[in-house]
Amino acid sequence: MKTNRSHCPLTNILDIIGDKWSLIIVRDLFLEKKTFTEFMKSSEKIASNVLTNRLELLINHGLLEVTKLPNDNKTKIYHLTNKGIDLYPIMFEMMCWSKRNLDKGFGPIGEEFFKDVQGISSEQFIKNKQSTYVKHRDHILSV
Repeated sequence: MKTNRSHCPLTNILDIIGDKWSLIIVRDLFLEKKTFTEFMKSSEKIASNVLTNRLELLINHGLLEVTKLPNDNKTKIYHLTNKGIDLYPIMFEMMCWSKRNLDKGFGPIGEEFFKDVQGISSEQFIKNKQSTYVKHRDHILSV
């Protein structure tokens, strides 16, 4: 792994997740996508070579891990590590900022997010989302 180009913590995290694709992949993992093919079907239409590069970057920084199913040696299953799960509060705040400050419509993913977050504290919503993902991850790893 290369050394940091800066001693600034913001620069350090942006070097990992600051491109336009890495957090989309993390978002998709929270939406329970787990295979390369499922990531390719996202509405943002990431190119396969870019997806491969970003998955490797996230794995190399310990945000994702990859396994193969015991009964299917071809299909790689990607999942967030605890370090990757810790990104959710950042993503939550970015999505809320987007709603407050950007004059754009949101598609089904955004509309569902904003509907789900109504009537619950930010802290509780984040905790619930992280807990739900951990259960999902534990389930796919136990298969």
